Amino acid sequence: MSTISIEGVCKQYGNVDVLSHASLTVQHGTVSTLLGPSGCGKTTLLRLIAGFDRLDQGRIAFDERTVASPSVFVPPERRGIGYVPQEGSLFPHLTVEGNVRYGLHKHRGSHQRVKEALALTGLSGLGKRFPHELSGGQQQRVALARALAPDPALILLDEPFNALDLDLRRRMCEDVIGVLRQTGTTTILVTHDPGEAFAVSDHMAVMQAGQIMQCASPETVYWRPANPSVARLTGGTIFLTAKVTAQGVASPLGLLAMHGPVSATFGAVSIMLRPEQVRLAPQGSGVSARVMHRSFRGDHTMLDLLAGSTRISLRTPSLSAPDLGAVVFLSVQGPCMVYSEPASLQAEQAIMAHTVAKMDW
Repeated sequence: MSTISIEGVCKQYGNVDVLSHASLTVQHGTVSTLLGPSGCGKTTLLRLIAGFDRLDQGRIAFDERTVASPSVFVPPERRGIGYVPQEGSLFPHLTVEGNVRYGLHKHRGSHQRVKEALALTGLSGLGKRFPHELSGGQQQRVALARALAPDPALILLDEPFNALDLDLRRRMCEDVIGVLRQTGTTTILVTHDPGEAFAVSDHMAVMQAGQIMQCASPETVYWRPANPSVARLTGGTIFLTAKVTAQGVASPLGLLAMHGPVSATFGAVSIMLRPEQVRLAPQGSGVSARVMHRSFRGDHTMLDLLAGSTRISLRTPSLSAPDLGAVVFLSVQGPCMVYSEPASLQAEQAIMAHTVAKMDW
């Protein structure tokens, strides 16, 4: 299997459109992530790829072989796929070796293959233990070893580390993806955590309301999100009303550069900056602003600033955070992302009445 093609896939449950014309291409040996909030259709798309559900419209193909369409359905056991669900779903009455061997009963050399899968996932020496004798992270490694044992061409990971705390989840995810990169196994990971997706992806597909809104490299998705929704789903944002001129983008934070050509004509637009692009500048340079509120968070302090009539939230190191009421100066590093005229973004403006700078993901 070298390429997975998902073309115009639709899926309904009752009268609810869970997936609407979703299209995606996954190249051999790459790691792709499906990122989005709960209920956006990520797991449904993964189940359609696995063959656990049937699609209503569209086509899924492995290379040029159609495995799913309204008239074609290849069952899961004939798709050459390994699947790791959210909870791992280990058999409690089987040992680690027994769980890994479960899909290899008729496989020649299954003992050696189990041994290899356990070594690959860092579980050597734990083969005789039962699931209840393992930590949560070890249980997820067993589930991965079981999925890898048949040597599948594709591994599907459905938020397998969701039950772990944030730091352990991200560390486990990077370790597991490292294992899959060693084997060259094509991988699709479902996650709602942007930090996790950015850390491991070759390509990210950002989903919302059953649609794939953007599919690109992590850097492109972060710095050049396709629309305001993608921007908010992938990190902190600062939205401002600005004006495109021949010299650049005239904004409350000064004259800014923009990413690439802009389809909008000269005039009023909405722009997006990432919070880390806005920095405190030396006295007298940049745009002046007053500290209206400050919130100490330990290693950093959140500032609520007023620049003219524009309110901006800014995260700064606590050791250098200015006092309440102080006048500071702001500069912007790098270009902004320009979207359509503000008149078409009234809903966005209402949501973003106060600038969002969420940095805890």
